[in-house]
Amino acid sequence: MYDYLVVGSGLYGATFAQQAKAKGKSVLVIDKREHIAGNIYTEKVEGINFHKYGAHIFHTNNRTVWEYLQQFTVFNRFTNSPVANYKGELYSMPFNMYTFNKMWGVVTPEEAKAKIDEQRKEIIGEPKNLEEQAISLVGRDIYEKLVKGYTEKQWGRDCKDLPAFIIKRLPVRLTFNNNYFNALYQGIPIGGYTQMVEHILEGIEVKLGVDYLEHKEELDKLAGKVIYTGPIDTYFGYSLGYLEYRSVRFENAVLNTPNFQGNAAVNYTDRETPWTRIIEHKWFEFGKDENGKELPKTIISREYSSEWKLGDEPYYPVNNEKNGKLYEQYKKLADVEDKVIFGGRLGEYKYYDMDAVVESALEMSKRELK
Repeated sequence: MYDYLVVGSGLYGATFAQQAKAKGKSVLVIDKREHIAGNIYTEKVEGINFHKYGAHIFHTNNRTVWEYLQQFTVFNRFTNSPVANYKGELYSMPFNMYTFNKMWGVVTPEEAKAKIDEQRKEIIGEPKNLEEQAISLVGRDIYEKLVKGYTEKQWGRDCKDLPAFIIKRLPVRLTFNNNYFNALYQGIPIGGYTQMVEHILEGIEVKLGVDYLEHKEELDKLAGKVIYTGPIDTYFGYSLGYLEYRSVRFENAVLNTPNFQGNAAVNYTDRETPWTRIIEHKWFEFGKDENGKELPKTIISREYSSEWKLGDEPYYPVNNEKNGKLYEQYKKLADVEDKVIFGGRLGEYKYYDMDAVVESALEMSKRELK
């Protein structure tokens, strides 16, 4: 008999399992996939740490989370500076003085601000949707070229039908700072995320290829409590209906060239290009292997955003009013389950960045492992 059965070996499950073991608890971690680390799983291909489920760039202002993860990995100094490609025109992301110079030919922050202020005027009162929110932040020109097409591909909905809050985080800078994240700590684990999760789970029993919900009755008997990190609606057999997600499909290619696009991420912001972005994985670790040797080949992933359907990998919760209400109903069911704790992006139906997942797992561990 184990103290805890942890369902899912992603960041939330692995963090809790590590904390429980450190407190002398017995833990079994299971995962229905044939590998650990959930969606942050990386595998070595042609000497490159390939992000199998899309690009993951760690960034945080939370010192506790950063120091916690430092026990299990060393982060490199990767800084996220995506490039936006609009029909062959290249712009800096986040929106900064390079972007404004390319868009309008302005040179000083004062000129850029005046241009944005002039274009903002069309939005009167509180922005009612994503389109109005974006125009009120960056003006019509940047919205049309760099926001509209990308966002509509990503969410599969017209910008007028999306809530304003989705884009409130849009960084706009009147400086030449190309660092996308306003984060004190940022980087990629040297050796890949899988290696980091392996270290977190060191000394903990892990069983792969085990579908919890298919064997729920017998697995529940193995432990006093269950930490469940899968989708909350799946746990309850979709009894109240389906929560909506966006999914992502990847087209991966190994190319016989050392450099395809010269950057880790290039966003395609026009509506006509079917993919949202292309990731070139080697640039997360500066194009070199662990010994500092230049790598002769490269791997790219074209990302296509799609509506989630049964059987797909759920990536992003669609946090609108309808789904919020349905989640609240599921949460009421979850609160009655005294043996089960629901956590993580899917278990809490929440758009979490990686650092927030770790923070949430550490906080829950504190409450649970007294």
